[in-house]
Amino acid sequence: MAPNIAFSAPYAAGVALLCLLYFVVYPVVVYLRDVKGLRRFHNMTPLSGITAIPFMILAHGGARSTYLSKMHKKYPVIRTGPNTLSYGDLRAIKDIYGHNTPCTKDTSYIITSGSHYHLADVIDRQDHSRKRKVLSAAYAIKNLEEWEHKVADKTARMIKHFDKCCTAPLPAGQIPAPEDVNLDYRTWTNFFSLDAIADIGLSEKLGFLDRGHDRITGRRLDGTKYECNYRECLYQNARKQSLLVWPYAWYPFINKVANIIPFYGRMGKLGRDWDGIPLELSHRRLDRYRAGEKLDDFFQALMEDKGGKPNNLEWGEIVAEVSIMMNAGSATTAIAMTNVLFQLLKNPATMDKLVEELDAALEGDDLEEEAVVAYDKVKHLPYLRACLDESLRIFPPTPHGLPRETPPDGINIMGDYIPGGVTVAISAFVAHRNEAYFPQADKFIPERWLGEEGKRLQPYFLAFSAGARGCIGRNISYLEQTVVLASVLRRYRFALPSPAFELERLETMNWLIKDMPVKIWRRRDEGLGE
Repeated sequence: MAPNIAFSAPYAAGVALLCLLYFVVYPVVVYLRDVKGLRRFHNMTPLSGITAIPFMILAHGGARSTYLSKMHKKYPVIRTGPNTLSYGDLRAIKDIYGHNTPCTKDTSYIITSGSHYHLADVIDRQDHSRKRKVLSAAYAIKNLEEWEHKVADKTARMIKHFDKCCTAPLPAGQIPAPEDVNLDYRTWTNFFSLDAIADIGLSEKLGFLDRGHDRITGRRLDGTKYECNYRECLYQNARKQSLLVWPYAWYPFINKVANIIPFYGRMGKLGRDWDGIPLELSHRRLDRYRAGEKLDDFFQALMEDKGGKPNNLEWGEIVAEVSIMMNAGSATTAIAMTNVLFQLLKNPATMDKLVEELDAALEGDDLEEEAVVAYDKVKHLPYLRACLDESLRIFPPTPHGLPRETPPDGINIMGDYIPGGVTVAISAFVAHRNEAYFPQADKFIPERWLGEEGKRLQPYFLAFSAGARGCIGRNISYLEQTVVLASVLRRYRFALPSPAFELERLETMNWLIKDMPVKIWRRRDEGLGE
């Protein structure tokens, strides 16, 4: 035994020394050498210029953009990691995200992608242009309005459940009885967004609104199937990435090793379950396509162009596009729907003004016969759109800064040269809380989006990102948000459990929002809206 002990002690000491040199000494030396000249920027913490660990710790707190927003009131540029800069000055938006920017999506999109890139994570410009050309027809506003009947169908199914939850009107100044707070608006609008995007994209009837739960079948690569909860798999997968991705070079290793810890292991298991959901949905739709069904949906646009010519995409690419559609196409819209009703309930004068606009536009409509408001009747209402945009401003569904990498030759950002290979970003949450552009930024003021002032603010509105890589699904989101909000406010009144109620938000890549329980009653029962 003695020889082994004698051998293992120097070996262990050598390993410890190597670890010290690699993980401590080397990063410090790189920081002091400062080849890229980033030491001139304010560090988020004293260690942020040396390691990504402080940002990982901040991510675990679930409010990193809120923290950065406070720091950016004092510092226009913050070094959040050894090679990462966060901007708070909105003049940088054009340089980082504008149509002519030479910046590209950074390494984080590569290390979190699957076997094939989808439109949201593809980095190569030519490949992005190819994908955008294939998908732009599917996302065009003309097609979306032709698909309005699918949105209307899901709205009607949601209203059917809402009607069952209705109670007696709440007298002014009173707090709802606990037993009357029987509707979780957050959950049911999420069921809506999932059912809607599955129908628009795949002509798939998930039936979450009918069943009142989100159990779904997933498929493993070997063809075996399993049952899981859609929302839990989707959101916990994103949460794990948001906690661990920041030291890019080490993420693949950390992501696997972390599964040993139950906290991360559970999220990892749910992430693998998520991967099988779009795979199963894609196989179902492919079977229908092969059977000769020509369906007016997103999948059809993936398979063929408008003239019926096959696009000949690889199967992995098709599944990747279905995956991002079912992810981004449902999560952010549901978050937005919850946020806007919450803000309106917290600001009753604004609610009354919006309801007045809706009632005037829909005067004469029979609420019993036409429970779902037609998009064409309300899509141009200025105050309705202002309320949606102000809610998206104050709590953008994707709050974190979408990371971009500077080109090899570097770039001038706000006239300041930044070398190549540096990750730069502006958080939508940070941008939207900038008092120089959005006075009283913490307050819900839809009026700021009206008239010429509203037009002036549009370049600084990052809820859907900006430039050539802006969200291709924004038209779908506005369609769904507009129809749902107009329909429910025309038909119902709502009340939060108490005036002090606040939504619980946890920042991942998007917000994780907990339940929003409300009391609901019909407007007709208080003599209004007929």
